[in-house]
Formats: sequence, C-alpha cells, structure tokens
Amino acid sequence: MANNTSSGLSHEKIETSNFLMIVLILLTLLFGGFVVIVPLFFQKSTTEPIAGVQPYTALQVAGRDIFVREGCYNCHSQMIRPFRAETLRYGHYSVAGESVYDHPFQWGSKRTGPDLARVGAKYSDEWHRIHLTNPRDVVPESNMPAYPWLAKNLVDADSLPAHMKALRTVGLPYTDEQIAKAADDVRGKTELDAVINYLQSLGLALK
Repeated sequence: MANNTSSGLSHEKIETSNFLMIVLILLTLLFGGFVVIVPLFFQKSTTEPIAGVQPYTALQVAGRDIFVREGCYNCHSQMIRPFRAETLRYGHYSVAGESVYDHPFQWGSKRTGPDLARVGAKYSDEWHRIHLTNPRDVVPESNMPAYPWLAKNLVDADSLPAHMKALRTVGLPYTDEQIAKAADDVRGKTELDAVINYLQSLGLALK
C-alpha cells in the first residue's frame, strides 16, 4: 500500500503545531494591518484638518487633559456614527478631519451619557458650570458624578508649555510664541474654567 504522507505546510501540520499556528496568525494580522492602516496615512481626508478646525488653545489643552484625567471619556464618546438616529439626535456625523489635532482622540463606542462631539455652544457656560458642579441641578435624572473640586483647583500653568511642546512634536502647529505665553494664558484659571472652555470648542467646525 502506497504511503500518501504529504510534505510541506498541510492543514494537519498547522493545526497541530501551536507555534506554527501563532506565527502564521501574527503574519496574517501584520499583513492585514499593513494593507488597511498604511494607506490612511496618505489620504488627505484623514491627515488634514477640515476647514475651521484649529489646534486647541492653551486653556483648551488644559481642559482636555482634565477631561481625560477625570475619566469623562468612559461615559461620553465624541464620535457620531453615520446613522439617521445618530445624526438626528447629535448632528452631522463625525469625520476624521475634525480630530487630527486630538492626541489621543476621543472616538469610541462607550456612551453612558450623551455624545459630546457637537456639544460646543449648545449650552451656556453657566449651564456647564452648574452641571459639572452638581449634574442633578439641571438634569434631575442624571447619574453623572459631581465634580465640585474643579471650581477650587487652579490649572497647573507651569506644566503647560512643556505639554504643548510635546504636542508640537506629534504634529500640532504651535509656534514658539504660543508655547512661551501658554502659562500666562491660563494662570489663575480654575480647572472648571478649562473644562468648560474645552467643551465649548467641540464640534463647531462642522454643522
């Protein structure tokens, strides 16, 4: 009786070798990622800001840092999906050109609270001030935690120039002058002022 043992990479050989299976899976993922991700770096729609999008001011940079520090992104995405139910509620769907200056971007699928991609100018500064201090004063059914300490804490002005220098290294077009006066621009401002200023800047370029 003839011996029909096959040579090379048979299904049996791959499926019975943990090491070989892992190597081939990793190669497949690397190739797939290369094909899908690398072209995005050369598409203007994903690498260039849309008209009206500007780098964050020093106060907005501070506010965004506090937003991330307090974990606000765990409940509030900044990504409106291109579905009718989403755009009717929140406005124009999100596009990549809006987030080219975000490091890290705040897109995501977690949404315990409303999406904030277009919250800028939707409410007054005073509304945000009350809401962040005690959300139930303006939304009685809210389960959002209160952040009263933001009104007491001052922005860390001295750390901001170094932070903006770091942001410049990843592509934000801050000038030496903007970086040099960043500390003075935020000195004496509370963390609550900074967060409100950041929130009021979101989504204004695309309506």
